[in-house]
This record gives sequence, C-alpha cells and structure tokens, in this order.
Amino acid sequence: MILAKLAYKSLLNRRTSVLLTLFTIAISVMLLLSVERIRIDAKSSFSNTISGTDLIVGARTGDIQLLLSSVFRIGHTNNNVSWQSYEYITSQRGVKWSIPISLGDSHKGQAVLGTTLDYFSHYRFAKKQSLSFNKGHAFNAINEVVLGNDVATALGYKLNDSIVISHGMGNTSFHHHDDNPFKVVGILNPTGTPVDKTLHIPLAAIDLIHGNNSGDDHDHDHDHDHDEHNSLIGHPKQITAFLMGFKSPLYTLQIRRNINQYKKEALLGIMPTVTLKELWQMLAIVEKVLMLFSAVIVLVSLLGMLTSLLANLSQRRRELAILRSVGARPWQLFTLISIESLFTTLLGCIVGCALYYLALFTGGSYLQSHAGISVNIAMLSSYELTLIGVIMIAGFIIGLIPATRAYFYSLSDGMSIKT
Repeated sequence: MILAKLAYKSLLNRRTSVLLTLFTIAISVMLLLSVERIRIDAKSSFSNTISGTDLIVGARTGDIQLLLSSVFRIGHTNNNVSWQSYEYITSQRGVKWSIPISLGDSHKGQAVLGTTLDYFSHYRFAKKQSLSFNKGHAFNAINEVVLGNDVATALGYKLNDSIVISHGMGNTSFHHHDDNPFKVVGILNPTGTPVDKTLHIPLAAIDLIHGNNSGDDHDHDHDHDHDEHNSLIGHPKQITAFLMGFKSPLYTLQIRRNINQYKKEALLGIMPTVTLKELWQMLAIVEKVLMLFSAVIVLVSLLGMLTSLLANLSQRRRELAILRSVGARPWQLFTLISIESLFTTLLGCIVGCALYYLALFTGGSYLQSHAGISVNIAMLSSYELTLIGVIMIAGFIIGLIPATRAYFYSLSDGMSIKT
C-alpha cells in the first residue's frame, strides 16, 4: 500500500509527462476498439446492403454477377426476364410482395432504375430500415424522378429541376433522351448503399424513353389509385430482375427451386444474404488489413509509452538515489516503477474506452449515412475485453524494462549524474 501511494504521488508530481503518456495510450485504445468495431459492423452492414428481401431473380448467370448488377449497379446481365415470367412467378402462392427493376440507362454516370411504387414500400437496407424522403415524395407520373441522396448532392439538384436520361451505363453516352425530360419530385435520405447513387423512375418510363408507347395511352389523372399505379407500370416486354418477399421461409426455398428449374426461360433465383456473405469472403483481405492496422496502432502506442518511461527514468535517477539512501531496497524501486506503468496503462485504457463510446455516439449516424456502416452501440464484447487485457499485460511488461534499469541503479550513480 505504501508503494502504491508513493507511485500515485510520483505520478501526480510528473503529471504533465504522465498525462501525455496516458493520452497516447487512450488514443490507441480508442482507435483499436473503433477499428475492431468498424471491422465487425462493416461486415454486418455489407451483408445487410439489402435486407428483408428473400430472393433476387434474374436471367441465369452467376450468383455474384446477378447480385452486383441488380443491387450494386456494377456490370450487367447478359439477358433480361420476360414480363410474362415475372407475372407468373409473382402470382404463385406464398409471395408477399415483388419489386420489378429495369436497368440500362444512366445520368451523368449514375445508374437509372425503372421500378414501381412498391420499391419505396418494401425495399429495405441495413437492419430492415425502410427508405425515407429528405424532400418531396415518390413519383406519381411517368415523367417524374426520385433521386438518391448522393446524386442530388453531387450534381446539385433540387425539387422541380429537369433531368435528361442517357442511354447506356457509364460516364459517356452518345444518345440522350432529350425528348423525354424528367422532373425531380423527391430526394431520398442517405442510406450508405447503392440507392444513394441511383435515379428512380417509373417502370413505364423505360419503355417511353426507348420509343415504345406503352405508357402514352394511359390517363395520368385517373381517380382510382389502382389505375394510376398501373399507368406507372405500363406494358413492359422485359425487365432486368425482380426482388421478392415471401410469407414464410418455406415458400422461399420452394419457389427458388422452381425458378432455377423454370423451363420457359433460363432464370436464376439467389438469396441475397447468402450471396453477400460469399462476396465478403472474396474481400477478406479488407478484414486482414484492418486487423493489421489495429496491431500497428497498439505497437506504436506501447513503444511510445516505453520511450516516455525511459526518458522519465533518466530524469529521476537522483530521485531514485535519494529513495535508496533512506532505506529503499532495489526490489522496492522495481515494484514502484512497475506500479506506475500499470497505473498509467489502466487509466489510459479507461479513458480510451470513454473516448471510444463518445466516438460511437457522435459518429454513428455519419457512418450510417455516408459509409453505409450501421454501428452497433453495446457493451464491450468478450473479445474487446480480451484486447484491453492484452494491452494491460503488454503495458505491464513494457514497464518492466525501466523497472529493471532502476533496480540496477546504484546510489553513487544516482548521486553523480554525468552531464
């Protein structure tokens, strides 16, 4: 107890240098826990880029290729799905909802997606969060467009602005649909998913801008909601893919098997959660880099702590010599320095945990909206507590180095410091 009290007094006497060391350890602990939390939640959020969707159906291709084209708007499928097949499959027993999507056009490099109003009702992301509007509302006419948040921010669009769609995907297009401009009627809240980089137009508008008249013979001022909804769908011949939700997981497996064995055309049904996990396994190098980054953070902080302790020890040689002169034994000096390093590491870990939770509370919403990472704020897991325990042990071992040097300091060496 006497040595612990003496260590406490010694730390207070050198509070400036001690605070700097403590702050270094706290920052490293905060960064370590934050990187670990982001690593875990990034994996979880990636798996939940699209959630609540039981099946994605498209032309037969690879599972990952269908996922990339329909969800991430990367690449394209070789074939489309006929509208007759879509209607037949979605009319099966157990289907709760369906969302047809049609891709292939763009606006200044951003993907244009043709769909129905069911998209805004049933599409889910992260932990089954629904889409919401920052401004405006969903499209109600064939010439209206709803923008993802990134599109509106990057291109500076506001409500009622006019937009011209271009044929083909990518930044360069040689054919613009100037004769069919679209009016911005809604801007979605940020989701951190590909939805933010997408322009959403009615499914009937896809046929309209490509020269078909499927949507022209509909009156957009019908009194009945059913007729108005149908006018936004039109009579498409084919779509890129469609999303499905079922009343029970049993229906999911049954209809998926039927889709993969469908004889009228080659179709493929994938379960997005399973395919997303497979895709993440292909990107496992990201996890390894983050874990390596965490290890480097801890190593640098511990080396900084060792440097600080050794520098302080050189300045304390006279203090230690005085303690030896009043009867302190070498093992007591060894224990004193060890306790000081343990105290510093413990306080650094406590402050680091406090900063970690502060960072989660203040930065959680930003990560969700801009990076698509849904941060889970919870008590420290057993693995995270183990990491802190490892830092405590490493800090104690690092403290043994200056403690060992103090043990071998002699009285004469301390009383006659060379300059």
